Amino acid sequence: MKAGIVILSTRSSRGEREDLSTPTLIETLSSMGFVVAGSYLIEDSTEKLKNLLIKMVDEDKLDLIITSGGTGLSPLDVTPEGTLMVLDREAKGIAEAIRIHSLKYTPMAMLSRGVAGIRNSSLIINLPGSPRAIKEILEFLHPAIMHALPIIQGKIIE
Repeated sequence: MKAGIVILSTRSSRGEREDLSTPTLIETLSSMGFVVAGSYLIEDSTEKLKNLLIKMVDEDKLDLIITSGGTGLSPLDVTPEGTLMVLDREAKGIAEAIRIHSLKYTPMAMLSRGVAGIRNSSLIINLPGSPRAIKEILEFLHPAIMHALPIIQGKIIE
């Protein structure tokens, strides 16, 4: 299975801050059995995210796309809006589970606006920007992701 990564951080995309999320995502997704077929670091922009997600799903045919960053309350945090522009269907339970799980570690998890959903036969999930949170959340989601992907792709009919 192929996965893609999109990091949304205006400061990191300008070289003002080191991107620590990409290495964490590559390591964690690889340990889950995914081949990371592409990773991108872009500024916080709904239009750029929308166009990139469309390319990753429609052209690259990735099974799973993980975004990191841009899910908070800042005016620059536009990842959920960009993601919603491309989804065919939301998977609200995934986003809710992420927030519930993350509340075990920090009360600030309730401020996350991340979404998850399906475009064509790809699963897209917004994660926060913290490398520690990325690892904790993906390890938590691993069984659900592995169950969901064959269903989304029509390989298992429930």
